[in-house]
Amino acid sequence: MTDSNTKTEAQVNAETKTEPEEAGNNEKKVIEAGDEEKKSTETGGDKEKKSTESGGDKEKKSTESGEKEMRAVVLNGFGGLKSVKIGKRPIPPSNLADGEVLIRVQLCGVSFQDLMVRQGVTEAPPKTPFILGFECAGVVEAVSEDVEGFKVGDRVVALPDHRAWAELVPVSAKYVYQVPETMPLQEAAAVTQSYTVAYLLVNQLANVTKGQTVVLHSAGGAVGQAVCTLLKEIGDVTVVGVASKNKHEAIQSTVTHLIDRASDVLAEVRKVCPDGVDVVFDCQGGEECNRGYNLLKPLGRYILFGSSSIVTGETKSILNVVKSWWQVDKVSPLRLYEDNKGIIGFSLRRLLHHQPGGEERVRNVVKEVYRLWQSGVAKAHIDSTYALEDVTDAMTKMHERKNVGKLLLDLSMEPRPRPVTPAKSKKEEKDKDKDKGSVDKTGESIDKEEEGEKESKEGQEEEVEKSEEKVNAVCIYQLQVQL
Repeated sequence: MTDSNTKTEAQVNAETKTEPEEAGNNEKKVIEAGDEEKKSTETGGDKEKKSTESGGDKEKKSTESGEKEMRAVVLNGFGGLKSVKIGKRPIPPSNLADGEVLIRVQLCGVSFQDLMVRQGVTEAPPKTPFILGFECAGVVEAVSEDVEGFKVGDRVVALPDHRAWAELVPVSAKYVYQVPETMPLQEAAAVTQSYTVAYLLVNQLANVTKGQTVVLHSAGGAVGQAVCTLLKEIGDVTVVGVASKNKHEAIQSTVTHLIDRASDVLAEVRKVCPDGVDVVFDCQGGEECNRGYNLLKPLGRYILFGSSSIVTGETKSILNVVKSWWQVDKVSPLRLYEDNKGIIGFSLRRLLHHQPGGEERVRNVVKEVYRLWQSGVAKAHIDSTYALEDVTDAMTKMHERKNVGKLLLDLSMEPRPRPVTPAKSKKEEKDKDKDKGSVDKTGESIDKEEEGEKESKEGQEEEVEKSEEKVNAVCIYQLQVQL
């Protein structure tokens, strides 16, 4: 009986023990399953958190001070103003190349050469897309280890070969110039290139002296006004300025005589200077080359420092390019010898970036220009300042020859508000589509009529293009025969 009871008790205990163990095991499995779910949730949450943090950090870095991207004026293709866009570009790498200085840009200069680059009429431009611009001013952000004479925080002006219109610009130290402490950066941006060109023209190439007479084309531009200032400093120099009529009132005090650019310049100069002139500063090119040469006295100097006559519209015209060269007489050295006259060409970009010793010569001139500014002679001639986003407005003003002095881009300026075209409602769009698909009284669809007009217009444009191609081909052939 006792054994039987004991056995029964053991069995009961065994059964009782098994039930909690199984229950415990089941509970353990549920807990483990819960742990796995928790781990899965935590892992997913961590991944999501990391992804969010990573994206946030990237966006934060990109937003804060442009550590990932920067604003820049990008040329996407040679042509009109539509090819110029303000875009985001990768910032230059932190490890600078040997001899480089990284500049955080505050101001940029706009010149006529920028318009020619945009149209694709300059020599060996970079492949598009690339950042535009030849002039910028700002503060040194970083310096390569092998660079001497510059340090972080220095205020500088740089004249790189393209790629100046951006928030951060790496430039070879050969083309960077330290701004005097007392000189505002805006003054430096307006003075440096304009007066460097003017100084080389007046004092080194033409060697103008007292009592001489000078014809100056584009007298109202930044370089033109700088030339006028330096000629006034020499004293007793007769300056015959050629400029668009709308600029005459603004610049009449800076020249001796003014001639309308649209008039017969040769005849008008003859009226003022019947015996001829000593120097002609020409940035037009084309037929003005022959006229300028014919105006010179014995021992006179004709100096060509631009070819803006090529740019007549928003886009490049092959006919204008060919015409510009075709109109220029070929002058032999023997004729120069017999006439006692000189012809000189000048390009700052070629001298500075492509000819040996040019950077050192330009550096010495820039130092002299800054000295002239400190003495009160060189003064900034600023026409207007634009936001970086409004660069096409600045280009348009220069296209239309309306600027008197320098045009600048200020990266701290807010862009001007643009008119916003109101969005059409769905009802208006449906009504428009309904009207477009309606049939007129004759039973013909308006769509078909519009399509016919479009085809007719395209046919006319195609005929015009073909005729232009024929004219261009004839001009090129005649030029080749002449050469």
